[in-house]
Amino acid sequence: MAEGPNVPLLDLKPQYLALKAEIDAAIQAVVDSQYFILGPTVSDFESDCRDYCEVPHALGCASGSDALLLALMALLPGVPHVRGQVICPSYTFFATGGAISRIGLTPVFADIDPVTYNMCPEHTAALAEECDNLLAIMPVHLYGQACDIDAILETGERHGVPVIEDAAQALGTRDSHGTMVGSRGAVGTWSFFPSKNLGGFGDGGLCTTEDPDLAERIRILRVHGMEPKYYHQEVGINSRLDALQAAVLKVKLRHLEEWHAARIDNASFYDAAFAEAGASTSMTPLSKGGFPLRTPHANPAPARHIYNQYVIRVPGELRDELRSHLSEEGIGSEIYYPVPLHMQECFADLGYAPEDLPESLRAALETIALPIYPDLTGEQRSHVANTVVSFMNQHAACMQQ
Repeated sequence: MAEGPNVPLLDLKPQYLALKAEIDAAIQAVVDSQYFILGPTVSDFESDCRDYCEVPHALGCASGSDALLLALMALLPGVPHVRGQVICPSYTFFATGGAISRIGLTPVFADIDPVTYNMCPEHTAALAEECDNLLAIMPVHLYGQACDIDAILETGERHGVPVIEDAAQALGTRDSHGTMVGSRGAVGTWSFFPSKNLGGFGDGGLCTTEDPDLAERIRILRVHGMEPKYYHQEVGINSRLDALQAAVLKVKLRHLEEWHAARIDNASFYDAAFAEAGASTSMTPLSKGGFPLRTPHANPAPARHIYNQYVIRVPGELRDELRSHLSEEGIGSEIYYPVPLHMQECFADLGYAPEDLPESLRAALETIALPIYPDLTGEQRSHVANTVVSFMNQHAACMQQ
């Protein structure tokens, strides 16, 4: 029987209640206008995103998955009539690899850096040398922390291929130079799924770019490849951000920085509580011993981790038991991602064995995400930390016997 407060993995109700008057008024304005698809509300939101992401072009679309499709289609005209490869991480949400396969290309799965869980730049560079028709590289800024974009851009430049930044979990994340992610590759792609740090009331996505010609291609491709109206020089897709989503997101975007600050504060609290119990960061492998818990490593300023997820690492034999215990104590958690892409049944024909990407496999077996949303109360986050530490102290003693 749980004695502490209930702590869901994510609770969006406090956020909505705090902004209810603003959001309801914004939605009503769209209803009154009867302009539901694209239009001035979407244009205004795109303008706000350009300013926030520090890029000259931002184009809304129907989802983060479509943003990836649009980026690939815009950068690689002629696909799917050509055969080629795109490198992406295996340890990520399915949409990353799915978009590549969806347009007839072959995903080439890279392993991850076990410290950041982002795509390993050394393995990416090695894979690029092995590809016989590499067309693009698609890193993911996972969990809200920037990947080593410098190294990946260098690999892309060396092979003459564009880099598409999958920044679905990283709106507001800054890289080692303090630059907003999604602004240095050929295209940045974003998701506004409700669970994201900037989430809508349904699906929504965005593409960003510095290239005006590329922006124009994406703008046309998102409306069936139509320019002008009813004239189609190529086949696009139907992927338009609707005005109701843009209205909600425009209100929320004004509060995003304060939500980042709250997430970072919650992460700092967890870091300190777990460190006091003896935990190290993910810089130290679990195999080195000590207290069997690793906290997320965050690169130092001017980089910024915005903690879309707060992911700890524990021995695989304890992970699922810890999750069950958290559930019994009224605490939500999640496993991102239990089956890496190279192990998914739909990619079996690519011939990967689970051990081909050992760091991705280990992360899938050892990681667990804890509640980190901005509206966590002090009582809630203390309950999470105390529950995890108590469980790990008990089982660490058993493991050492």
